[in-house]
Amino acid sequence: MGRDGSGGGALKSARWFEGDDVPAFVHRTALRAEGFATADFEGRPVVGICNSWSELINCNVHFRALANSVRRGVLQAGGLPLEFPTMALGEQLMKPTTMLYRNLMAMDVEESIRSYPLDAVVLVAGCDKTVPAQLLGAASADVPAIMLTGGPATPGVFRGREIGVGTDLWEYTDDLRAGRMSREEYDQLEAASGPSAGHCPEMGTASTMAAVVEGLGMTLPGAAAAPAVDARRYQVAAAVGRRAVELASEVVRPSQILTPAAFDNAIAVLLAAGGSTNAVIHLLALAGRCGVELDLDRFDQLSRRVPLLADVRPSGQHLVEQLFHAGGVPALMKELEPLLEREALTVTGKTVGGNLADVQRSSDRSVIATLEQPVKPPEGLVVVRGSLAPGGAVIKASAADPDLLVHRGPAVVFDGIDDVIARIDDPELEVSADSVLVLRGCGPVGAPGMPEWGAVPIPQKLLEQGVRDMVRVSDARMSGTAYGAVALHVAPEGVLAGPLAAVRSGDLISLDVPNRRLDLEVPAAEIETRLAGWTPPPRRFERGYGALFLDHVTQADEGCDFDFLRGRSADPADEPYGVLHGMIGGW
Repeated sequence: MGRDGSGGGALKSARWFEGDDVPAFVHRTALRAEGFATADFEGRPVVGICNSWSELINCNVHFRALANSVRRGVLQAGGLPLEFPTMALGEQLMKPTTMLYRNLMAMDVEESIRSYPLDAVVLVAGCDKTVPAQLLGAASADVPAIMLTGGPATPGVFRGREIGVGTDLWEYTDDLRAGRMSREEYDQLEAASGPSAGHCPEMGTASTMAAVVEGLGMTLPGAAAAPAVDARRYQVAAAVGRRAVELASEVVRPSQILTPAAFDNAIAVLLAAGGSTNAVIHLLALAGRCGVELDLDRFDQLSRRVPLLADVRPSGQHLVEQLFHAGGVPALMKELEPLLEREALTVTGKTVGGNLADVQRSSDRSVIATLEQPVKPPEGLVVVRGSLAPGGAVIKASAADPDLLVHRGPAVVFDGIDDVIARIDDPELEVSADSVLVLRGCGPVGAPGMPEWGAVPIPQKLLEQGVRDMVRVSDARMSGTAYGAVALHVAPEGVLAGPLAAVRSGDLISLDVPNRRLDLEVPAAEIETRLAGWTPPPRRFERGYGALFLDHVTQADEGCDFDFLRGRSADPADEPYGVLHGMIGGW
């Protein structure tokens, strides 16, 4: 291509670098000042490496090396790699919750992609909310994009057993609280945990979202499960870089991949993997960005026919590393193939069916089962509705005590996490194994940000009696590594004038998972009377991003996205950015 724009100018970056005017001059010298020659970027696809590296996030701390591998792949394919940082979100250290900032990071990613001369972008993410945040931003910017997730951490080893970060921790913490484990043993557990960089090695939210990205067709087959410290993770990174250059030339946009069929495939992978309930919220938000009609009922419809195939914690026994060695997500999708939308396009340029054509079925049936002999039957993740959750709630039935999936008991109500901390282990707390623990005030607006507080701890006095699970109901989320008979994401949340706000301790609550019901057994007239005298809690923020969040966040059944970000954006070439990017100073 010539600098005057002759020869097509199909690349987005050409609008910055081609021509003899002052803006093009300034754009070229900006890169020359970094040591690039004109030949490095003239006529070449510019591939952004969107890196969420941070020393505040152990899941993402190895991303500098991963980005270098992506860079190598981009150069091999004839593109120009330009790395840029974005906000990063780490679930372990960030308070009150990374979910409060997912939308902020998504806006950061979207505007960075849209406003710079990028012909394609590689999204490098790992920890829970960094993956959906980057997907949301890329979907809205709609520039050719491909994702590289960071891979699971090396499992710890405690008492001769491989352990994950969350699932095993919750079990051992209950043992400590019940007096079955000493403080010294618990300190040994801490020393054994977290032996490497990488995200949670069980099917928590990070591993789930990595698998879901592969199900959506937004990464290369096999990219989801390779361990963070495995050389094959870096080989995948280089391959992703090479493919990004091709995507730029082919101009394959996320809007061509993120179709209704792709979302059905992603949900099928989520269900077959026994993945995190958090993925429900993220997929609802992503669909909203893409203009795809998706609601909670679609998750439940697919759950009725997709069984659990991956025997991975918390729904199974193994860790994600074993899933990788058994063939990874491609082998899982091979078993799912009869239930998948095989014609859905992926970033490989092939359809899902095309990608699976050469995939071998797993030989390790202890990790990846078949449709005919699954680990657990369908309905592992269900949506319940009723007088307590008219907007719906989500239950990970595959990780709950089966005896609790039909249950009726009196409510024990907690208003916020501080109330839980103050009273849950009080010997005088009126609670039994039949009680239903209700936590409210922890939803998108109430907490705010909907933290992972929904798996309310079992009261200590019940743990000492051997109780390991109870029915719990909350407007919060829970960690993907957690488990139990927990009805999460109740909508509307408890700080809005709805049934959850009206519950009082002692009220009977009935859960009926087979019939998809969650009901408050209080007459409607009584609920109305209670709400008439109800006062909402004070607003948490009056300025800055927090105020923006409270003003515009949607409820869980719509993905907790901002209302003004829903719907497909215009063609990037037609947006104001496309006109104004070349205006320098007074020119």
